[in-house]
Amino acid sequence: MAAPIKIGELFLSQGIITPKQLDIALEQQNVTGAILGDLLIKLGFITAPEFARTIAVQSGLEYLDLTNREPEEEALRLIPKEIAEKAGMIPLSLDEGRMTIGITNPSNIVAVDIATKATGKPPSVYLVDHDHYQATLEKAYYFIAHPIQKRMQDIISQLRQITGTVPGATIAELVELIMVDGIRKQATDIHISPTEDVTNIFYRIDGVLQQGHCIQKLAHAGIISRIKILGQLDIAEQRLPQDGSFSHSFLSRTFEVRVSTIPSIFGENMVLRLLAGTGTLLRLDALGFSATVVKQVRRLFNKSYGIILIAGPTGSGKTTTLYAALRELNRLERNILTVEDPVEYRLSFIKQTQVNEKAGYEFALAAKSFMRQDPDVMLLGEIRDEETAQMAVRAAITGHLVLSTLHTNDAATAIPRLLDLKVDTFLLSSALVAVLAQRLVRKNCTHCCQEYPLSQEEQDLFREYKIEQTTGYRGTGCSKCGNSGFSGRISICEVLVIDNTIRQLIFEGASTGAIMEHALLNEMITLQHDGILKAAEGITTLTEVLRVAG
Repeated sequence: MAAPIKIGELFLSQGIITPKQLDIALEQQNVTGAILGDLLIKLGFITAPEFARTIAVQSGLEYLDLTNREPEEEALRLIPKEIAEKAGMIPLSLDEGRMTIGITNPSNIVAVDIATKATGKPPSVYLVDHDHYQATLEKAYYFIAHPIQKRMQDIISQLRQITGTVPGATIAELVELIMVDGIRKQATDIHISPTEDVTNIFYRIDGVLQQGHCIQKLAHAGIISRIKILGQLDIAEQRLPQDGSFSHSFLSRTFEVRVSTIPSIFGENMVLRLLAGTGTLLRLDALGFSATVVKQVRRLFNKSYGIILIAGPTGSGKTTTLYAALRELNRLERNILTVEDPVEYRLSFIKQTQVNEKAGYEFALAAKSFMRQDPDVMLLGEIRDEETAQMAVRAAITGHLVLSTLHTNDAATAIPRLLDLKVDTFLLSSALVAVLAQRLVRKNCTHCCQEYPLSQEEQDLFREYKIEQTTGYRGTGCSKCGNSGFSGRISICEVLVIDNTIRQLIFEGASTGAIMEHALLNEMITLQHDGILKAAEGITTLTEVLRVAG
C-alpha cells in the first residue's frame, strides 16, 4: 500500500506553493506546533478555498464554493445546528428526498450517516472550505431562528397603532433588522430614503439597488437619530450633510459602517456603506480576467520601478485586483509596505498600515515615511490629492514600484486626472507603467441560465466586434438567485500599457482620444469589448455589459 502524500508535498507538486514557502511554513510549524495546512493559509501562501479544492481532487470529491450559496431552510430544519456543527457538516438542499451536504473533512463518515438517517437516502457529498463553511453555517441557522421578514412585518404592524413618538426599543430593533438584512443579502450599501408618505429601504446588491422594505414615515426621524448616535454625528443638525462611522458586530464578523447623510425635501437621506473587513484573497486567474490579461498583469507587477494604477469607480473591485496581483509578487525577497483605508485583506510578509485621519496619518504622509523604510514596493490605497500623487511619482522615479487606485471612468482618463492633480508631465511620462481599468458585471445564474434568440440590434452589436452570434444567454430567474437571473459578479477590464509612443504623447499633452487611438492600434481590448466577449461566452448578458460599460 502506497504511503499517503504529505500535504506540503502535494501543494508543492501542483505548483501552488514554492519550496521556499514550504520551508518557512515547516520552520514556523516547529516553533508553534500548528497544523501545516492551517499555517500555509495563515501565512497567505494558499487560501482556504485553494486548500479545499486541492484536497477535493486528492480525495475524489467535488469542491463546492459557498460564496453565493444559501442553504435551503427545508434541509437545515432536518438537522439541528448543534449536531451539524459537531459533525463538521452543513445541510444545503433537498432534491427528491436526497440531501446535499458540505463537509470540510473528506473522510467524514459521521456526516454521511447523519444525513442518511435524516432522509433515508445516501446524501450527495461536496467538499467545502473551512472559512466559508463556518460563516455559512452560522448565518443559515441564525436566520432560521430569527426570520427577519416576519419580525419586520410585526414591527410595521405595531407602527400602525402608534400615533405619537415611536418607542426607542422599537427603533433600535428596526435599525438592527435593517442592518442584519443587508448583511444577509451581502449588500455593499444600505439606502434609507424618505418620501412624502413612507421611508424606503434599498440595498445595493451586486452593484444594483434593490427594494428592501417600506416603513411608516413616523419612524424615519428615530431611525436617522439612532444611526447618528452610533456614528457619533450631531443629531440636532439636519440642515447640513454629515459623515461618520461605527463598527457593527454580527455573529463572528465585525463590519465597519460608513455613514453619510444629506438633507432632502422629505427629510434626511442616509446611506450606510458596509465594509466587511478581511475577505478571502483570490488569485488573478480567479477574478475573470482572460489568460492574456493575467499574463500581462503578472509581467507588469514584476517590474522593479514605476507606477501601476487600477482605475474605476467605487465598488468596481479595484482593491481586490490590486491584492490579487500583490499576492503574485515575491513577498519573501521584496520589502512591501501598504497604507489603506481600511485594510481589507491581510497578507503575511507585508507591512500593512491603516489611514488614521484623527492622528494626521494619511496617504501622503505614509508615502513620505515609506521612503525611509527601505521599500521595494509601496501600495497606496488611493491617490486622492495632489500631495499623494506627487509623492507617488517621486517614489516611482527613484527606483520603487508604486501601486495604487484612482477613480476614473477608463484607463486613458487616468492620465488627465493625474495631470489635474498637478503632476509634472515629464515626470508622469517617465513614471507611469500601466493603467488597468475595470468594472464588475453580474454573472448569469447557472441554475436558470437559458439560450435565447438575439434581436437584430444585439447581433449587430456583436458584429461590431467581429463576433457572429445568433443566440445569447440569460438567467430567467429562480429561487437560487432571488429571481434576478444573476448570481455573483465577474471583472471586465482594459489594460493600457505605457510604451514609448504614449510616453511622448503624454509629454506633448495629447488628448485621451489620441492615446486611446494608439492603444487600439496595438490591439488593446476595451472594457466594452471584454464585456462583449464574456456575453458571447454566456457568462453575462449584453444588457448587463451595456449597463456597466455602455
